[in-house]
Amino acid sequence: MNLRDLRYFVALADTRHFGRAAERSFVSQPTLSAQIKKLENHLGVQLVERQPRRVTLTDTGARILPLARRILQESEEIVSLARNEHDPLSGKINVGLIPTIGPYLLPLVVRKLRKRLPQLQLMLYEYQTQPLLEKLRCGDIELGILALPVAPDGLEIRGLYTESFHAALPSGSPLAKKTSIKLDDLIGENLLLLEDGHCLRDQALEVCNRIDIKESGDYRATSLETLRQMVAAGLGVTLLPELAARGPFGSGHGLIVRPFARPSPSRTVGAVWRRSSTRQTAIEAVCDIIRTSMDS
Repeated sequence: MNLRDLRYFVALADTRHFGRAAERSFVSQPTLSAQIKKLENHLGVQLVERQPRRVTLTDTGARILPLARRILQESEEIVSLARNEHDPLSGKINVGLIPTIGPYLLPLVVRKLRKRLPQLQLMLYEYQTQPLLEKLRCGDIELGILALPVAPDGLEIRGLYTESFHAALPSGSPLAKKTSIKLDDLIGENLLLLEDGHCLRDQALEVCNRIDIKESGDYRATSLETLRQMVAAGLGVTLLPELAARGPFGSGHGLIVRPFARPSPSRTVGAVWRRSSTRQTAIEAVCDIIRTSMDS
């Protein structure tokens, strides 16, 4: 048994398809299939059930999978630790961001990160909150950028910045004539929200539960950009984080964005990483740059 075969097994477990697992592992399908069979023979147990169009794990395979992930994660930590001895601010870091942060934060910080950390390669991924935390804990990513709070189980947590919410209104709304609005102004409006799984949905509901405003039962969007289009079409109102309400993301055709009067509702965006991570120095450097960028 070797690490390569465990990687093939994990890839197959993730994709449940020999062809896709082979593509992900950069080998041919017959090679991957043969190595999985070799691993099963070595262990003396069947790990997967081979079906015509789908692969499923056996009970034994399902129990072995988290152990295989842990072994691969710890082997990567060993390699990373050795590399960090030479230059802790070099190498690759996998970073996950939630969809309501990534597209709006990255344009503000990517150039600064490249300039100040030229030897650090950031691999950027987008996940909803729960999948992001799962990827973090299993070692697929080293750093997560998401809305706080999150459960601290085995994680380091650092706040990066706070952003207020803004109201997105149809341009024909009487509220669009105001320079700022109060939460009470939204009473009776039709509230448009993201689908389940987005933490922004829960945050918006928490804010709007303070007043008598009801969620639309007809529409749930998959992205903030879809929400904008729905508001512009006159279907209701929504709440946007500050970064998503700035510049080109702000008011547009059929849509007006207005700040809330103080004290305005807000959310805190933070960084999370495993306490056992060997990339702490690089992670802290990335966090420092994001924080100072948002403070300026």
